[in-house]
Amino acid sequence: MTDPRPPAADLTAEVQAARQGDEAAFNRLYHAVQPGLLRYLRLLVGADAEDVASETWLQIVRDLHTFRGDEGGFRRWAATVGRHRAMDHLRHHQRRPSVPMPVEAMVELPAADDTAAAAEQLMTTDGALSLIASLPADQAEAVLLRAVLGLDARSAADVLGKRPGAVRMAAHRGLRRLAEVLGVERHGGASVTPGADPTLNEVT
Repeated sequence: MTDPRPPAADLTAEVQAARQGDEAAFNRLYHAVQPGLLRYLRLLVGADAEDVASETWLQIVRDLHTFRGDEGGFRRWAATVGRHRAMDHLRHHQRRPSVPMPVEAMVELPAADDTAAAAEQLMTTDGALSLIASLPADQAEAVLLRAVLGLDARSAADVLGKRPGAVRMAAHRGLRRLAEVLGVERHGGASVTPGADPTLNEVT
């Protein structure tokens, strides 16, 4: 299905300029990537997301001269660095994150006809994180990586160490599960039936 969202500005030139030490270009990259990265990290480490994001950007600054790639590659790299820092943080503290956001803050959930576009609409409220955090970890991460960080299925799969098809399916099922929880009807008036999909293990 064709993605109905308008194309975002290509930041590949900023990536290349930042590698050459252009501070203004790096700032533009930071402001473009940080909001989505922070939401993703909130899922992984809860209230410690700001600290983990700071560690992530410190590593990015330190290693940027070694990076080779375009904007998509940079987003994938930032997500990978952030995930590694988050896992290190959780191992160090030996605890699970929490996302203390009220379900009531979730105003509307679109149908899952187009996973990336629907998930982007879903993430217009931070309250959605409280519901997404209740999903199986692979589904929650797939939804956030594809929608919030703007990664395609292959890039998200690289971050998670999975196949692209499994990531697409995980994101789609995550959205359907959220629709079931909220009792939201899919386009065309047909209700989402709980348990209609096979388990993720069947496609991984």
